[in-house]
Formats: sequence, C-alpha cells, structure tokens
Amino acid sequence: MIDVINNQAFHLHNDQISYICALLPNGQLGHLYFGPRLSLTKNDLAYLSQGSSPFAWMANFSDDQEFALGDAQQEYPVYGTGDFRQGSLSVTQDDMPIYPNFVFKDDQLTHTKTRDLHHPTSFGNPALTDVLTIHLEDKTAQLLLTLQYTIFADSAAIVRSATLTNQGTAPVMIQRMLSGVLNLPQGRYDVVHLSGNWAKERHIQTQPLTQGTFSVESLRGASSHEQNPFVALHAAGQPFAAGDTYGANLIYSGNFLDSTEVNEWDQTRLLTGIHPASFSWRLDPKTSFTTPETVFSYSSGGLAGLAQANQRFVARHIIDPQWRQKQRPVVLNSWEATYFDLNEKKLLKLAALGKQVGVDCFVLDDGWFGTRDNDLSSLGDWFTNKHKFPDGLGHFAQEIHAMGLQFGLWFEPEMVSPRSQFFQAHPNWVVRPKKGRISITRNQYVLDFSNPAVVNNIFEQMQKVITETNLDYVKWDLNRSITEAFSPYLEKIGHPQGEFFHRYVQGVYTLYQKLLTAFPHLLIEGCAGGGGRFDLGILFYSPQIWTSDDSDAIERLAIQSGMALAYPLSCMSNHVTAVPNEQVGRSTPLVTRFRVAAFGILGYELDLTKLDARTLATIKAQIAYYHALQPLVLKGDFSLLLPRQSNGQNQVAWLLSAHDRKHLVLGFFRVLADADSRTVQYMKVPLAKSDTPYWVNQHTGPISGDVLQRVGVRLPVQFNGANRAQAQLIGDYQSVLLTFDSVASLDHIESQQTDADKQTVGH
Repeated sequence: MIDVINNQAFHLHNDQISYICALLPNGQLGHLYFGPRLSLTKNDLAYLSQGSSPFAWMANFSDDQEFALGDAQQEYPVYGTGDFRQGSLSVTQDDMPIYPNFVFKDDQLTHTKTRDLHHPTSFGNPALTDVLTIHLEDKTAQLLLTLQYTIFADSAAIVRSATLTNQGTAPVMIQRMLSGVLNLPQGRYDVVHLSGNWAKERHIQTQPLTQGTFSVESLRGASSHEQNPFVALHAAGQPFAAGDTYGANLIYSGNFLDSTEVNEWDQTRLLTGIHPASFSWRLDPKTSFTTPETVFSYSSGGLAGLAQANQRFVARHIIDPQWRQKQRPVVLNSWEATYFDLNEKKLLKLAALGKQVGVDCFVLDDGWFGTRDNDLSSLGDWFTNKHKFPDGLGHFAQEIHAMGLQFGLWFEPEMVSPRSQFFQAHPNWVVRPKKGRISITRNQYVLDFSNPAVVNNIFEQMQKVITETNLDYVKWDLNRSITEAFSPYLEKIGHPQGEFFHRYVQGVYTLYQKLLTAFPHLLIEGCAGGGGRFDLGILFYSPQIWTSDDSDAIERLAIQSGMALAYPLSCMSNHVTAVPNEQVGRSTPLVTRFRVAAFGILGYELDLTKLDARTLATIKAQIAYYHALQPLVLKGDFSLLLPRQSNGQNQVAWLLSAHDRKHLVLGFFRVLADADSRTVQYMKVPLAKSDTPYWVNQHTGPISGDVLQRVGVRLPVQFNGANRAQAQLIGDYQSVLLTFDSVASLDHIESQQTDADKQTVGH
C-alpha cells in the first residue's frame, strides 16, 4: 500500500484512495495529491511534480535556487520562509526565532500500529496496516523532524503525526506544533463544521470559503460543547451526497485548532492540531515531542459518503476492539428519576422495575458519595455516603447484581468541591493562580491533572470503589471548563506554564490507562456536561459517550445528524427521558423518543415507579426490539438520507443497513404537522440491492430493490385535514421505523423476533 519511487516520491494507496508526496527542489517534502485511487506511472509523477510558478512579490528560497515556497504545497510548512500562509511549526531559542530548513534524510516502512493505552492513537491489524516514517533534518538548527503516515487497507483515510527531536546541546521552545496539513490546489469549497452550545452540540454548519482564514477552535481545556475537532471541505455547490469531500479529525481531547486558509491564488490549506494560543513546550537536548494524530479522510460521495468513511474508520481503528462485537447494556440511569434525593430502598425499587422491563444495567448517578445532597460539596471524596447507604455501597451493588443486572456508578474525577475533605487536605492540587481571584463553576474547581500525584490519588479512590462494588460501568463526567490556568506543580518542577493544558490532557489519559489496565473489561462512558468532550481521544478509551444533556427527541435529530458526519452510531449514548423534556419543555410521543434513541446506544432515564402498566409494557417491547436491532447499530452501515441541518427542515430520514444489505431499517421523522400535505410520498432507499426483492415491515411486498432504489418506499400516510380515516401520522413529532428484509432472509428473522418486537416496528 506504500510505493517509494526513486527515493523521491511516496505513494500511499489502497482500493479507495491515493496520497502522494514528493521531494521539492530544495529537498523539503511537498504534497502532490490526495483523492481517489490513482494508477501512478513515472510519467504521471513527473507531470504532477512540475514546479511552482513565479508570481509578483514571491521570495526565492535562496539566492542559488530559482524556486519559491510561496505557492508550494508543503507537507509540513514553516511560516516565514517565503511561504506567508500559516505554518505548522514555530520554534525559538533564547527568544530568537528559528526558521528550520527540514531536508529529507531517510524513510522507513513498517506494518505495526498497536493499541497502547498510554496514548490515544489509531491502530490496526498488521496485515492491513502500512506505516511510512520520513525523517527530515536541519543540521544547522540541530533539529530532526519525523513525519509519520499510516494507511489502512480498509479505510479511506490517512493518519498523520509529527515528532520534533532536539539534537543539540541547548533547549529550544516549541511555540506552535500542529499535527498535519492538507493542501488542496483550489479553494472552491464549503467548510462544514459541528458547532453549537451546551444542549445543542454538533449541529451541521456550512459556509463558503473565500480568500482568508476560517478556524474552528477550543480554548476551554476540552474539545468543548461549542466546537468539535472535526471539519470537512465539501466541493462548493454540490448536494449533500455528491462531490469531492475531505475530512479532518484530531485524536485529541484538549485545546485544538482547525484552520482553513485560501490564499490569493485560490489554493486551500487545512491545518489541524493543538491550539498554539495556549501551548508552548520546552524541548530539552536529546528529547522529543510528538503531536496527537490527525485523520484526513476522503469521499467522492459528498458529505454522505464522507460520513460513512469516517464512521467505518472510527469503529475499526479507534474504538477498543472488544466493544465492536460485544453487546452494550441498555442502562437505566437514576438521575432524572431521583436526582440527589436517593436512598437504597428507593433505588432498589427503581432497579427492580428496570429489570422487569428488560434493562441490562442500573447506573447510580450523582449523589452516592461523601456528604453529597446537592452540588455544593463532596467532589473529590469518592467514598460511600453512609447516610444513604448504611450497609455500604458494596452491599447495594450485591443487591443489584443479585437481580441479574450490571451495576454502574457516576464519577467526576477531574473536579473538586471547596467543601470536601479532599480540598481541605490538598488545597495546592487545584488549578489556580498564585494571587488574585479564581473562578468557580457549579461550585467546583478543576484538579491539576498535570500533577501525577493528583492522578494517582484519584485512581486509588476509584479503584477501591470499583473493587468493592465489582463495578461493570463508569459514567465519567466533566462539568466545567478550565479558567485561570496555572499549575503549582509545574512551577515547583520548573516547567513552563505553557505546557499545562497538554500535560492536563495527558493526565486524563493516564487515569484512563490506569483504570483500564486494572479493569480491562470495565465499560467507561464518557460525558462532559453531556457532549462537551466528544472526540476521538476519549473514544479511544470510552467506546461510547453521552451525546448531549439535551435528550429531547427533536433536538436530538439535529445533534445526532451532526454526530454521524464524524462518528459511528455505536459511540452515541442516547436516553429516553420524561416529558415535558427537562431541557426544552417539549412533549414528544414515547415511541418517537425511543426511535430517535435507538439509532445509537439505548438507555432510559425515567422514574419507572410513576409509570402505568401499559407504559411499562411499551418500554419492555421497545427494549426487546432494540436488543435485536443492536448488532446492526454496532456493525452496520449508517446513512444520512435527510439529515437535520442548521436550516431545521421538517423531515429527517436515517438508514441503517447490514453489510450484505439483506436487512435495512429506515427511520423517518416528521417534526411538525403539515396542513393539506400530499398523501402519497416516496423515499428512495439507496442501499437496497437492485437484484434483491424485499418485504417491507414483513408484510408489504415483496418489492424489488431496484424500485426501492429508484422510486422509493411509500411513506406512511400523513394527516392533511381531509384523510383522518386513512392517516397513519397525525400531529407533531411523529415517526416510523420501516424494515426491509430480503425474501431469502425473512424466515430467519421471523424465527428470532417476538410479537413485542413486531409491535414496536409497526407504524
């Protein structure tokens, strides 16, 4: 999958893509191509390698070379060397800028990319993995730059990282070091990003690129609710499912920058990595610094195709392999049922009803520890609240396990309450400046996770609880951003404060590593006030993340549509909650809440003790159906037929398909009723196999896949004011699940599906 041509060019390729880089006339590494697979010849390479054009005001690289970097497509550009676009690297020594000239030294091909819990990276089977390592050196500056490229045979993606090594005898300061750069020869793209806010994370936002710079970034200490490290460049003017489209996503959970620049010659440069505004790193002699990995993906099928490419990559090369096939538990979470008003008797009654309706895991949320009766105290005191659990948390866990349920607990390990034993014992373990005020959010401070002693203390507390309860599941929360960033620990050991944010994130990863080394089968669900840290770095450790605190089904249509551009359904944790919804006050039908949540990892956050027998029976049927559906959620292909975008269209459609396309599930959602609407509507099913007949919902058909592809499936009749007798969807917030089973596989499916399943599938 990697061809080295005359020691001058490198062609990374598989059946889907090609990525080509080659040496420039000055010995630096340039970029030639990224896109659909090319059958590259030597003549093709010579053709693509033609030099830059002279332009007014362009600076030659040196007085003995008629070559300029001003319009060159570079693999790792340095600002200030004749290229006036943003660069990947900025280095100083003794407060003087260094302008490295990284010249090719050597290259190495390997096939090993293993999963290492110490650092989140992509990984893969050696038989499907090629890794290209290129060393570039500046002997004058005594710096070695190592660029690593990984390509997997089954993914339309290139993974990149960079390492800088100080080969000299004096330290240098890294002021800016990004993970990767993607150069595109023209600038006619729309930039697509997933911006939002708490409770409305990751909405699909689209705007055209013009000359200048557009950035998506976070400076909050986490990837944030407001932005996400994923961006895409979509060919301008093309529909959602057409056109060349490039994606970039960072395997990192801290402050980040995605910057897209179009220059005066209509060239596009996309840079991604650690945000330089909050970063510096002292690189001592004979030491190295390695950036997080960034993932560049490609599809010729527009945003719809890119979404599928990204989902497959994350499922195969980021998420822990043990969770790709293993059933994920349907949880019952205590939060909206009890909040802080909980005790053992109340919780056991709730858990027993959960078992009755078919949940797999009971999760005890906030309020079980210290003296926690509200959010004013006890973060950091990770020991049992004896007032609520007089016989101990271990005894309560035994009762839950005796019901045949898994047991889960909520932690917020990175935070501490001023009113806690932990804070009184360790006031200097908090992120805070030496003098002056300190901000507080939700009555809590941030612990200094750049300090290994802090991480070790929290791990030891958590380890004791996990062992005592034989815990199956952890919900790891994070409920504030970092302000007044100053580390007493870094000051004590003499390191620059500019290293804090990156060292903090490394401390988070260290705690994950310690937990998963001690408890390798523990399911950790990421959470950050909902979706405030939903990124590939967390997904490396947590196979699923609480998608948003906003569980309203209609809001989730937009949130989950945006998520699916970059992340698979198998990592989206979705709960059915009570109505009126706590975040927006909207009341939606229970069946619609379930159908939205079923496109992901299902859970419930309801006070089951307040529900009547009919509602409990409905939930039981929903869970039974979802248990049969979940293998498709974990291993199938997901398509955004009609995503809910920032314009908030009225109809949304999602399609889930088995790899062999013998079984498909279409979710159709209508937000608001439409007066005098058309009675007969069809929706195309693009993943149906044209030569295969399908039964729709097991009783309509068989209908040929060719008709389903080209004409579509007939949607349920919507009430239009004059057809009440025939209407199937009446009122606002309606939905339907339509299943498509190939005739050959229907008998097998029917043998496994219960009457309750069929009831849930129906209109």
